[in-house]
Amino acid sequence: MRIAIIGAGFAGLAAGKHLRDFGHQVTIFEKCPDVGGVWSRTRRYPGLCTQNNKDTYYLSDLKMPASYPEWPSGQQVQAYLEGYATMFGLVPFLRLSTEVVHADQEPTGEGVGWRVTTRQVGEDGAEQTEEFDFVVVANGIFCTPFIPNWNGRAEFEAAGGRVCAPSEVHSLDDVRHRKLVVVGYGKSACDVAVSLSEGAASTTVVARQLLWKMPRMIMGVLNFKHLMLTRMGEALFEYQHLKGVEKFMHGRGKPVTESMLGSVQSVVTKQLKLPQLGLVPDGSFERIARSTVSLVTEGFYEKVATGDLRVVRDAEITELTVRDGNPAAVLSTGETVDAEVIVCATGFRQEVPFLSAELQDRITDERGNFELYRQILPHEVSGLAFCGYNSSFFSPLSAEAAAIWIGAYLMGELNLPSVADRRRLVAERLRWMAERTEGHHARGTNIIPFSMHSVDEILSDVGLDVSPAKKSEQWLKPPEASDYRNIPEKLIARYRQRTGEDVGVTRDPNGLTEKTAGAGRK
Repeated sequence: MRIAIIGAGFAGLAAGKHLRDFGHQVTIFEKCPDVGGVWSRTRRYPGLCTQNNKDTYYLSDLKMPASYPEWPSGQQVQAYLEGYATMFGLVPFLRLSTEVVHADQEPTGEGVGWRVTTRQVGEDGAEQTEEFDFVVVANGIFCTPFIPNWNGRAEFEAAGGRVCAPSEVHSLDDVRHRKLVVVGYGKSACDVAVSLSEGAASTTVVARQLLWKMPRMIMGVLNFKHLMLTRMGEALFEYQHLKGVEKFMHGRGKPVTESMLGSVQSVVTKQLKLPQLGLVPDGSFERIARSTVSLVTEGFYEKVATGDLRVVRDAEITELTVRDGNPAAVLSTGETVDAEVIVCATGFRQEVPFLSAELQDRITDERGNFELYRQILPHEVSGLAFCGYNSSFFSPLSAEAAAIWIGAYLMGELNLPSVADRRRLVAERLRWMAERTEGHHARGTNIIPFSMHSVDEILSDVGLDVSPAKKSEQWLKPPEASDYRNIPEKLIARYRQRTGEDVGVTRDPNGLTEKTAGAGRK
């Protein structure tokens, strides 16, 4: 089957690797000049690094290099993905600097196919159209930055001000000796504030809402991964469906669970000296996992303490203005702050602009949420799947599980509920997500903190998983993607046994493809 994959980050490369292994012909389109998605050199801001440590942030059959630090830099992650593409023979199938303009369904003699229209980035705009049997959307949920539309921006920019996203700041020279305002309080906002404060004349963080943050090392002793990146850590937060130990933890054992979270809150509050800085967030520590979990940026609170960073809490920019000939921002507190550069770390839009409005309406609900079974499969648009629309603590593993699920779907190796049941299940999931996150679930694509619950559900559809002993171990140790590396081989073996047909690729020791064979349903 000819498959177009849109995006070459973790999800796109995982989909390309596994779908090739399952016998398909893949073409991977990426509008950046390199692989990596959010880790592309064109999108990295100074100081960008992973939230995860390296042993929880890789694809199952290639670990991060041993030479990498515990928290790899953006450049190192991009280099890792380049190495992955090379090792698994994906480079010949990459179309870099190629933007997908349209992906349109068309009737074929065997059902419905796709016409994918692309153009080279930075060239004369000439378009090329190719035909495919199936499309995998892997453009990522952190693709298009959201920039607020403030009144007064034209005058602000005419006075020399600049408004941009973190991904548009590539050097300290962009802010050197300029008065910087960073909008937001998530990881990107704090990362940017710390790194750019080294060159800016002044740095002010405007935070609409303070968030609880987790130190990398709790009291300088315990790596946060042993607390938050285990099944036990995940179980501290109430899932949609409870069973086993979790049913106890959020039933009769609820006081114990709340006490555990309360203890963490007390330790973090003391360690970060939040009361002294006036930066204790509203609400309990349980809110840290309402939509995403943010790690402490190294040096952030220290810079606040020394005055190198200023945080204006519970505030928003209401308009942009010019004061005494200089660009400035008016805050909801009534204060006006000088702002020669405003970096908006205000989240992302989840968009699929290459799909027609009619197709977009068919894959979203009335609120704009993606209606995808397992965050992968739309209800009634054939020949289409999404990979990486299940952002989690273990995003590479989650994307890889989705890629395996798509491969199993194309092999006819899934027993899916009816469309009516899938609609009901997805609607119930979206209602639950909206309630627990107060609407902050990235249009149904952010599953944090329930990373392993999602992986379990996806693999339960496939009918393959790690051993019960390995799952038990993951209650106290962070899961590693390598625990799951043999699942694709087991799926191929099961397919061969069921059908008698060959499928998959044979590789030489250098990872180069020697032979491809396979069959799959359209």
